[in-house]
Amino acid sequence: MTTTVWGVPMHVQKTIKVAIVGVGNCASALVQGVEYYRNRQGVALEGIMRHSIGGYGCGDIEFVAAFDIDGRKVGHPLEEAIFAKPNCTRIFQSALPVSNVIVQMGPILDGVARHMADYPDDAAFRPVDLEPTDVAAALRASGAEVLLCYLPVGSDEAVRHYAQACLDARVAMINCVPVFLASDLYWAQKFRDAGVPIIGDDIKSQVGATIVHRALVRLFGDRGVGIDRTYQLNTGGNTDFLNMLERNRLKSKKVSKTESVQSQLDERLDARDIHIGPSDYVPWQRDNKVCFIRIEGRGFGGAPIELEMRLSVEDSPNSAGVVIDAIRCAKLALERGEVGPLVAPSAYYMKSPPRQFRDSIALEACNAFIDGCDFALPMEAAGDAMRMVKPGY
Repeated sequence: MTTTVWGVPMHVQKTIKVAIVGVGNCASALVQGVEYYRNRQGVALEGIMRHSIGGYGCGDIEFVAAFDIDGRKVGHPLEEAIFAKPNCTRIFQSALPVSNVIVQMGPILDGVARHMADYPDDAAFRPVDLEPTDVAAALRASGAEVLLCYLPVGSDEAVRHYAQACLDARVAMINCVPVFLASDLYWAQKFRDAGVPIIGDDIKSQVGATIVHRALVRLFGDRGVGIDRTYQLNTGGNTDFLNMLERNRLKSKKVSKTESVQSQLDERLDARDIHIGPSDYVPWQRDNKVCFIRIEGRGFGGAPIELEMRLSVEDSPNSAGVVIDAIRCAKLALERGEVGPLVAPSAYYMKSPPRQFRDSIALEACNAFIDGCDFALPMEAAGDAMRMVKPGY
């Protein structure tokens, strides 16, 4: 973008104003990453899928608001809060600029699992007794253009509260958690009616358990191997895994992860033959996530084929590598006047998008979206039908 001062063209750096809900490990990795990649070039950009999207680099993201419920974060500057307990993700960019963003108190609602109180302070959430801020008003005051939702799994009421705030404030939303909004008919229409874009639901990490599992089952299918059964078992030691020890918070997470893999199969597996979901909380793993995948199938002449794989990743940076692109896609939609669920970016970046495609097709469609080109999406199949959640549920 250029402007003229005294007849001389001057470059004016554009920014994307972002608000964060949930200043946990994922937020920490993202905030660190924006500064880490700000002035890097060439091979130093490893870890980023696209250097520039719509003319925006990684360093063009500006954080303007943040919300949390933990007393070690609320009332503190964002650049300090991201390093506060119980955060335990890897610190790779400790020097951060002053943001002038003070973390505000959000509504708790169903955002904190009851069993958190049974765990040490350094491992669990510790809600502070303060009146929650008016989120929509805070978004307007901050000038936020995009809101990132990083709330814990199972926070259905809280996520929808922030979604409504986005609608009221006319702010785009990136829903990184398995509460179905973009992939739900009711909420998708609400975003269309409000003239607001949304990318969702449930972030698909850069090279994580879900994307790898999808690729492997698709490989079996493309090579003519029938799949009899498969599982994915995950362990980790961050607050995400601690939160998910409460099994009644897991319904949407298991649906999201399981359907993401099922969508890549030529024929759906019976529910008894596919198991995908978090398995246990191992405190000493901290933000390291370990995934075990097993696939059992039949090849030529019915000969058995078995695959077992172990994947170890730093969970939160793995997520941030995708979110940093999703933010820039949301900004493009705002500039172009596109509203409602963004089908192509959601299909590439999310586990539970409005429509599922093979990841190779989702990549092509997302690139076409970024480049502003037409792309012929595959015809909708019966399995693409979006969910319908009744108001208030």
